[in-house]
Amino acid sequence: MTAQTYVQIALWSQVAASALFIGVLVWLWRKYLQPAVLAAQERQNAQIAEAERHRDEARATLDLLRNQIHGASMDAEAIKQRAVAQAKREYDAAVAEAKDAGERALANARGELDRARASANVQLREEIIDRALSHAREEAAKRVDSSVNARLVSGFLGALESFDGLETGSQADG
Repeated sequence: MTAQTYVQIALWSQVAASALFIGVLVWLWRKYLQPAVLAAQERQNAQIAEAERHRDEARATLDLLRNQIHGASMDAEAIKQRAVAQAKREYDAAVAEAKDAGERALANARGELDRARASANVQLREEIIDRALSHAREEAAKRVDSSVNARLVSGFLGALESFDGLETGSQADG
């Protein structure tokens, strides 16, 4: 065998060893590394899918919470409007009640004023009459002496007698 043949054998043994080495590497890749890479990839995909699911749930929860916040703010506004309306009604009722009470008090005061005025008029009239009578008695005592008094008494008695005669005559006619 020639040296060339040895070189050729060495070369082909290198090629066969390389091919065998590549074959072992491919077998190792398929047997051990590829399943590990695929399993890692599946785990990563599962984690990504889980994260996306959590993200979608969080978005849905966020949307739900936003809707609830919007509903709560609408409820709060409605409650505020009802409270304002109720306060206005109560204020108006209180004002009307106070106005009615004031008008009643004013009417009562007017009635009381009229009663006080009438009472004062009666009291004033009585006082004036008492003073007039007292003054008339004083003046009568000064002006009327016994002769005038006797003449007044006899005139009064005569008037009574004539009145008595008229009355008995009219009763006999009747």
